[in-house]
Amino acid sequence: MEFRRINSLPPYVFATINDLRDIGRRDGRDVIDMGFGNPDLPSPDVAVEKLAEAVRNPRNHRYSASRGIPKIRQAIADLYLRKFEVELDPETEVVTTIGAKEGLSHLMWVLVGPGDTALVPSPSYPIHIYAPLFAGADVRHVRLDSPGAENGGSPGEAFFDNLMEAWESAWPKPRVVVLSFPHNPTTECVDLAWMARLVEFAKEHDIVLVHDFAYADIAFDGYTPPSILQVPGAKDVAVELYTLTKSFSMAGWRVGFMVGNAAIVQALTKLKSYLDYGTFQPIQIAAIVAMNEAPDYPKLINETYQARRDALCDGLNRIGWEITPPRGTMFVWAPIPEPYGEMGSLEFSKFLVKEADVATSPGVGFGPGGDGHVRFALIENEQRIGQGVRSLRKALTKLT
Repeated sequence: MEFRRINSLPPYVFATINDLRDIGRRDGRDVIDMGFGNPDLPSPDVAVEKLAEAVRNPRNHRYSASRGIPKIRQAIADLYLRKFEVELDPETEVVTTIGAKEGLSHLMWVLVGPGDTALVPSPSYPIHIYAPLFAGADVRHVRLDSPGAENGGSPGEAFFDNLMEAWESAWPKPRVVVLSFPHNPTTECVDLAWMARLVEFAKEHDIVLVHDFAYADIAFDGYTPPSILQVPGAKDVAVELYTLTKSFSMAGWRVGFMVGNAAIVQALTKLKSYLDYGTFQPIQIAAIVAMNEAPDYPKLINETYQARRDALCDGLNRIGWEITPPRGTMFVWAPIPEPYGEMGSLEFSKFLVKEADVATSPGVGFGPGGDGHVRFALIENEQRIGQGVRSLRKALTKLT
């Protein structure tokens, strides 16, 4: 039987590492999992308590609204005004999504189709690559250099130059640019001035900018990630995806939003009306409470991730694996140490599970441009991270 839409999908390399991790644990080994970016921190107590209350009300057991109930759309509009000083009309510029991945995937259905082209950073979070492909569009990979790239420019400068080149060489001309800063997996960060240049470029070339703002609240060392909607006039060309997954540690709840350009928001709203009835209403009610009554919760989450980042980066540097601490995300994007570079990221990740009992994500799983790295997720506590570093020191004998 032929499954045309998925036949071209490559093997899911992350599954290989997960299988090795599971085999190791079944054999009694204490494998430290820093592969899958699955937040381990609890959701806000007020949200959990509200969920328990709301789920007992049978009126909340009926179909909800695919666009989100009015109060949750108002809550995200209030959050954007409070945090970014961006005004949003909850009626026309906000739609609730069942997590950012669902929102991005269905958004591509209304923005591109066969014969269209999307520009996507390389490497990238996998759904950024495959969502346009699922919609039938062609994807052009745009190299995204990490901070300290050979061009010597400021963070993001290489990507901007590469984006200009990709636009000039592409035919047909791209309709969409998918981006995400702070960036997963590379942890690259940009400032508002950089965003402003991108908005200007999009207006000049009639491009839609889709910004996945998953790590809006996970940033360190004084860095504050900008919303693309803070750029004056950005709503003319841009939409942004914001989620409670990382900011409020509500990964399994699947609460996200797309905000920005009213025409695009309404297009996604229309499509979703044919596809779903929205997130379970008690979850929406609890999410409202999280945003309204626990606005400082992301700061607590952020402090934990920063402590874990410091423990991992300091530890890796001590054993000779040179790492530049990231300014954002819950990840560390680590170049494969020179003595092991020829292995490639998948074989190196397999080696780390087998020899060090440490699971990471191979860079090749994030598309072209990622193969020289592995990604650590900061989902283990500091004690476990320390244990992992000690195991890595013993396994990586060529570094000592």
